Amino acid sequence: MCRVDSDTRRLFERQGYKIVGAHSGVKLCHWLRQKLLHGRRCYKEQFYGIECHRCLQMSPTLEQCNQNCLFCWRIQNFPGWDFESVDEPEDLLQNAIEAQRSLVSGFKGDERCDIEMWEESRNPTQVAISLTGEPTFYPRLGEFIQLCRDKEMTTFLVTNGTTPKVLENLDPLPTQLYVTVAAPNAEIHGKLCAPIGERSWERLNRTLELLPSLDTRTVIRLTLVDGWNIGWEDQYSELIKKADPDFVESKAYVFVGASRERLSIENMPLHETVKDFSRRLASKLGYDIIDEKSDSRVVLMSSGKASPKIA
Repeated sequence: MCRVDSDTRRLFERQGYKIVGAHSGVKLCHWLRQKLLHGRRCYKEQFYGIECHRCLQMSPTLEQCNQNCLFCWRIQNFPGWDFESVDEPEDLLQNAIEAQRSLVSGFKGDERCDIEMWEESRNPTQVAISLTGEPTFYPRLGEFIQLCRDKEMTTFLVTNGTTPKVLENLDPLPTQLYVTVAAPNAEIHGKLCAPIGERSWERLNRTLELLPSLDTRTVIRLTLVDGWNIGWEDQYSELIKKADPDFVESKAYVFVGASRERLSIENMPLHETVKDFSRRLASKLGYDIIDEKSDSRVVLMSSGKASPKIA
């Protein structure tokens, strides 16, 4: 697997990442900071019951993705990849935990920080495998998830859905599997997600068809970009019906990071726009809207098949 070169490493580090091994990284989530300093929790804690100050946000595939999504806030400088040499899962997990401990170390001296909560943050119980890149390109992902499970850590895996064979053979599966659906049809997918290579839309649809057979909690994430992909509820509902997920999240694109070079702040939907879209979509799906978080501009819809709370 490609190593992060020195120039890119410096860029990642300026953005707050800790590089782990040859091709992985850890970065503190905005909401972990908010929880430690102000007691404010993220929407995943509110929706699903995970503790966001104990969430390790990481990627095993920095710089490696097969899409150049216009709304992505991450670095997009993908050099290609090979799988001849990859970091050992044991080393990856242990080094990621150590990186998290290093990143939170400075909070201890802040008088606003709850010391008991800070101590807990040094021992994560949840791993968000989603930070940057497409994590299913890490060929030892199943082993990594098993190690997390062995340490009694829950795992949320976020994928763009273009690697159905990986998901079909992934063992074990994560605690919760997210598939991002950012377009209602092939034309918008091609323009908004800017896939590298062919048959990206076909592979995403194969993943959606696969989801009902996977024995884990499933979530469809709809990244909403005003002026691009809102107002296609009929087509979205057909895609989601294939997947039959436990939950659907409608979440606004946020005008941050590198996406500001490609989109404008007018493309970031208001929370009311997200809610209106979600009401229309939920009605077509027969799902219930069960929660929302306005400061994250996100709405949660449920099929009723599973409790949203993991713990």
